[in-house]
Amino acid sequence: METKPVQFKNLSREESYGYDRKTLDYIRNAAAHGLYEIRGMGAKRKLPNFDDLVFLGASMSRYPLEGYREKCLTKTVLGTRFAKKPVELDIPITIAGMSFGALSANVKEALGLAATEMGTSTTTGDGGMTPEERRSSKILVYQCLPSRYGFNPDDVRKADAIEVVIGQGAKPGGGGMLLGQKVNPRVAKMRTLPEGVDQRSACRHPDWTGPDDLAIKIQELREITDWEKPIYVKVGATRTFNDVKLAVHAGADVVVVDGMQGGTAATQTCFIEHIGIPTLAAVRQAVNALEDLDMKGKVQLIVSGGIRTGADVAKALAMGADAVAIGQGVLVALGCNGETYYQNGAHHDAIADYNALGTTPGFCHHCHTGKCPVGVTTQDATLEQRLTPAVGAKHLKNYLKTLNMELTTIARACGKQNVHHLEPEDLVALTIEAAAMAGVPLAGTNWIPGQGF
Repeated sequence: METKPVQFKNLSREESYGYDRKTLDYIRNAAAHGLYEIRGMGAKRKLPNFDDLVFLGASMSRYPLEGYREKCLTKTVLGTRFAKKPVELDIPITIAGMSFGALSANVKEALGLAATEMGTSTTTGDGGMTPEERRSSKILVYQCLPSRYGFNPDDVRKADAIEVVIGQGAKPGGGGMLLGQKVNPRVAKMRTLPEGVDQRSACRHPDWTGPDDLAIKIQELREITDWEKPIYVKVGATRTFNDVKLAVHAGADVVVVDGMQGGTAATQTCFIEHIGIPTLAAVRQAVNALEDLDMKGKVQLIVSGGIRTGADVAKALAMGADAVAIGQGVLVALGCNGETYYQNGAHHDAIADYNALGTTPGFCHHCHTGKCPVGVTTQDATLEQRLTPAVGAKHLKNYLKTLNMELTTIARACGKQNVHHLEPEDLVALTIEAAAMAGVPLAGTNWIPGQGF
């Protein structure tokens, strides 16, 4: 019997999985320049996220609410543990800390205007408080970061809450960066830095080495604000269970947990893609820590990192968060990665500016360069005029309004009269990984991986 020759697969054009084009490009760039890549925005790799969860809407065993006739409350109170004046928000969606320096003064003003319109808060970020930001923001959270750039006790007293930043989701264990091309005269003066010189922030606070020292710092902040202001503590999501416990022991009113999908103005790509855990996993660990201490509801939890839609907000709240903070979604609402910008009453094409950066709309992560084609992440006197505060605020208000409408729509569909009544029982997971991370059953089963059958 004649046998046919074995046909081997043609390997001449097969790409290596471990050494694909992206990896080859990385190695060649490293070999050519001896430098790591610095960029802005967040992780680009695929990660487990809130899309891997779905809600169990009401039908027979639960009764939905009528959207046009029955209210669904969204009021959110933060800082009820020790502060004399807790922060009261109309919606549980806040604007995350993004600095003047990373963003233009026009953008910071737009954030404040939109947040005020929606009855929520915005946050200063590194580098201090601008007068425009304080005037436009009804509720402003003042960040205390390791760098202390622009830190001013008088501005602390002007704020409505204080956020002590231990870490960020995009770079846990690393400090912030602001490259020299964004350190213009105003930024340099606020941060007491030389103009045009790269700024690299410290990775840890200079005046403490652990949670006992943090407790002393929180006490100092309470004393200079007469115990009025809530104190938040923000951690990048890594060892979340222990970090949340330590923040609570140190005296935090609110804990902010930032997952690895969180964005940044500039840091090493190896930080963005390889350090931290996804937000989905971090939320469950944070809630477990609060419950373990019997502090759930006494210390509020804000979740950030990759929150994009009203459904994401609803899922974070159902898992146990009290509020969310949004950064990258806010920038996109303002025009980030858009093809046009609005100036002098007309839309203008920005494609040529993207091409000059070697990128295209939808793929841009060049926040660190200061050459933002739509005027969001820049200190250039010409480029920053491409976003006016009024126009930016209008777009951001529409985005926040949409998120809140989607949130309440989902809550009503689950039979809830208050968005804070959403609970883990309302969720199931579509993948085994998401079920294990979120601590909710795999859809169609009662099985939570890691918790038995």
